[in-house]
Amino acid sequence: MTPDEWQAHVTRAAALEIGTWLEARGRLHQPIASLTLGDLDAMASNAISRWIVMQTEKLQRAGWPPEDPIANFLLG
Repeated sequence: MTPDEWQAHVTRAAALEIGTWLEARGRLHQPIASLTLGDLDAMASNAISRWIVMQTEKLQRAGWPPEDPIANFLLG
């Protein structure tokens, strides 16, 4: 997978996480402007968490050396 394909893949996964959060929250009939800062924080947190999981899985598949500081941070 090229870096551009990976970015598109991760972006779609993050968008799905945001959609899942919005559906679980309910009130889908309300306009986006009604979202609170807390709502936006929760959506961002879910999207970032999904990215971390996907990046960690990618690193594990690639066999990234455990002494690498990024691998230690994500895989540790």
